[in-house]
Amino acid sequence: MTAIPSFTGDANPYGGGDPYADYRTADFPFTSYADLADRRLGAGVIAANDEFFAQRENLLVPEPAEFDPEHFGHKGKIMDGWETRRRRGASADHPWPTDEDHDWALVRLGAPGVIRGIVVDTAHFRGNYPQAVSVEGTCVPGSPSPGELLGDDVKWTTLVPRTAVGGHAANGFAVDVEQCFTHLRVNQHPDGGIARLRVHGEVVPDPAWLEALGTFDVVALENGGRAEDASNLFYSPASNTIQPGRSRKMDDGWETRRRRDRGHDWIRYRLAAQAQVRALEIDTAYLKGNSAGWASVSVKDGEDGDWQEILPRTRLQPDTNHRFVLPSPAVGTHARVDIFPDGGISRLRLFGSLTQEGASRLAARHQELGG
Repeated sequence: MTAIPSFTGDANPYGGGDPYADYRTADFPFTSYADLADRRLGAGVIAANDEFFAQRENLLVPEPAEFDPEHFGHKGKIMDGWETRRRRGASADHPWPTDEDHDWALVRLGAPGVIRGIVVDTAHFRGNYPQAVSVEGTCVPGSPSPGELLGDDVKWTTLVPRTAVGGHAANGFAVDVEQCFTHLRVNQHPDGGIARLRVHGEVVPDPAWLEALGTFDVVALENGGRAEDASNLFYSPASNTIQPGRSRKMDDGWETRRRRDRGHDWIRYRLAAQAQVRALEIDTAYLKGNSAGWASVSVKDGEDGDWQEILPRTRLQPDTNHRFVLPSPAVGTHARVDIFPDGGISRLRLFGSLTQEGASRLAARHQELGG
C-alpha cells in the first residue's frame, strides 16, 4: 500500500542544518485531488485518546511541519504534530505493549467525499514515530459527537490496513474504496507521533442541500467542483481558487511563474454537475503586482462539448473582486478561466443552479456512494 516502501524504517538522528535535508518523500498521483481534511473546508481533529506531548490539532495545519531542536517544554521536546506518550505493558514481567495496543484520533472531513489517497507524514519524528499506522472511515450524517462515532452501531471501513511506516517521511497510501466518507479514525501502533495528515479525494455534495440553496457557486470545492488541470502550478495549486471564503494572503490563491513567451495561462474545472451559470466573480485579492492583466471565462457541456465564451477577455484590477452578470444563462458541466499573459487570481465563483439532468445525476451518484 505504501508508495515509498524503501523508506519504511528508521530515520537518521537530526544532525543539524536544514531539518528537511534528509526528508523522504515521493510523487503521489492522488495529490492532484483536493485535501478533504483541509481546515479551510471545515475539517477538524475532534478527539484523540492521548496527546501528551503534542496536540492532535497539529495534524491538519496546512503548512509543513516545523522543527526547532532547542524548543523544549515541561513535558519534553515540543513537536509540531500529534504525539502520544510511550505505551507500557501490564507488569514488570511483560513491560512491552501488546499487539493490540494503539492510539487513535478522530478526524472530521471538511466535506464528505470519496477518498483517493492518504498521506501520513512523520516529518521530524525520527526516533518517536509509530511502528505502523492504519486508517478507517465512516459516513455519519449531521454533526455526530466523538461518543456517537465510537458507538457500537457505527460501521468503520478499512482504508489503510495496519502498515509499517518510516520516520521523517511522507508515507503515501492509495485508496480504492468507492464510498462516501465523513469521518476518519487514524490509528498509530502502538504509539508515537505523526506530523501531518492529508486526505485527498473528491467532494460528494448533498443533493438535498444544493436543491434547498437553489442558486449557489457551482464550481466551489465544498459544493463538488474540482480544478482538473492547469497550465502552470509553480507557486500555488489551482484548487485554491475554489476554496471557501476570500483569500487572506498572496499564496492563498493561484499564481503562475513569469512567462517569457507569447502564450497565456489557464485552469480547467469540473462543475458540481450540469448547471446553468448566471453570474460570476473573479477575485484578485492580495495579488497586487502579480495579478493577471486580463481574463476570460468559458464553459462547455460534456467532455466532448465545445467551449463557449461567457466572459470575453476583460481587464482585471489588482487586489479587487470583479463581478459580472451574464446576459443569458450558460449551460455547462465544465468551466475554464484563461488569464493573459500570466500572473494569478485568488478566487473564481460561478453562480447558478443545477439543471434537471444535473440534479438527477448528482442524486444518483450520492445514493450509489452511500452518502
